[in-house]
Amino acid sequence: MPRATTNNPYWLSVSAETFRLAGSALKALAADPANRAAFLSSPLLVETFAPAAHRYVVAPDRKQLALRLTELRAKGYRTGVEYVGEEVADPDEVEAVVAEYLALIDEADDGDDDPVQLGFDLSNVGLLVSRDLAVDNTTRILRAAAAKNISVVISMERSAFVDRIIGVFDELAPHHENVALTVQAHLHRTPDDIDVIAKHGRKIRLVKGVYRERDEVALHRGPELNRRYVELAQDLLGRGVRLALGTHDATLLRLLDEHGTTLRATEIEMLHGSRPQLLKRYRERGIACRVATVYGDNWWLHFLHRLSEYPPNVLTALADLADPRRVRFGSEY
Repeated sequence: MPRATTNNPYWLSVSAETFRLAGSALKALAADPANRAAFLSSPLLVETFAPAAHRYVVAPDRKQLALRLTELRAKGYRTGVEYVGEEVADPDEVEAVVAEYLALIDEADDGDDDPVQLGFDLSNVGLLVSRDLAVDNTTRILRAAAAKNISVVISMERSAFVDRIIGVFDELAPHHENVALTVQAHLHRTPDDIDVIAKHGRKIRLVKGVYRERDEVALHRGPELNRRYVELAQDLLGRGVRLALGTHDATLLRLLDEHGTTLRATEIEMLHGSRPQLLKRYRERGIACRVATVYGDNWWLHFLHRLSEYPPNVLTALADLADPRRVRFGSEY
């Protein structure tokens, strides 16, 4: 059952199936090319939803991002950054994304003892143009990042991309110690993928998985997925992998606590704006915690995915639209 965050009995009357269908509908909106195109071409949509999106998107540009990362680090958090975007097929746009990451690296402090972690989708750096372009661009970013001791996490995407993503990681991992990979627990194939993914000894970020997938491809949110997540985490730790637990689910984290997994993992990672008080409790227990931030203007997919993870967040978004002062950066961390 979904978690309850209020004493209002209305939430107790909402079935798990209703929550599941609501999340599925939000994922469908996120994936719809027509909706994406409308967002990119419509200042009205951007202006309307921006106050709510600011809960999850920390800055429009690198300058403001740097200030906010400093604030999070002062509170004791590790930080991660992704330049928000999605499935870029135009070579010029791909190069602009790569240039943004190289600029992030260039502006990072030399000799930082806890540098920011970078992350991106391969579909954002050339995979939709060609595999070779994705490999070349990721290599450019990895080499520049290595000079400043910066790690780079390749995100996992829709199931149709998984073979290509694992293939690129398998090619790059032997040559780049600073590359890491995100793994989605909900995909039925993931337990079989672990042998290929873990053999390089690189860091793995384990997440549930946010993309809308068919039943024969992935599990829905619920106890069965939580059990699989715990089993995968234990498997990866048993192989000596450095493991980041990427989840905002308090129920899953309690289960991981019961198995001693949160103490053995490298860190717990949550996206900015998603359960900050929960992450704060783990930081106060002395567990390493990372806030993964996103910045930029192309935030439609990211915003809808945050709502789909927990459909009552739609009400939070509406409240933020009614009173944008509710969103105060870093106040809950």
